[in-house]
Amino acid sequence: MIRFSLICEREHEFEAWFRSNEDFDAQKKRGLVDCPSCGSHKVEKALMAPAVSTSRKQEKVALAVGDEQRKMMAQLKALSEKVRENSEYVGEKFAEEARKIHFGETDARGIYGEATLDEAKGLAEDGVEFMPLPVFPDDRN
Repeated sequence: MIRFSLICEREHEFEAWFRSNEDFDAQKKRGLVDCPSCGSHKVEKALMAPAVSTSRKQEKVALAVGDEQRKMMAQLKALSEKVRENSEYVGEKFAEEARKIHFGETDARGIYGEATLDEAKGLAEDGVEFMPLPVFPDDRN
């Protein structure tokens, strides 16, 4: 993949990724490349400096990515804990209880539990809104 610096006729600068120069040219010819700011299809490649990566720079990037990942994991864990604290654990009856709530057969409330892949697909097909809750090694019900 190649990252191109692009500029539209109104001088809005932006970046986009393409498989190759030929891919950029083909997409541009078909009108698939447009400016995210104004929607113009009159887009050209802008001058850009080559990306030269040094081992020190790679090390800094890796450390920054690692820090960001740790922060996001901590936030995700906190969210998971909050859901568990404010919801009822229904175990393997999750799909059944979620349907009852969705169809108004029982009072609406926050629940969490387990569901098989087939049960999850069935819930999605029925229009039941849900999302997987991450499980961390030290989670307890």
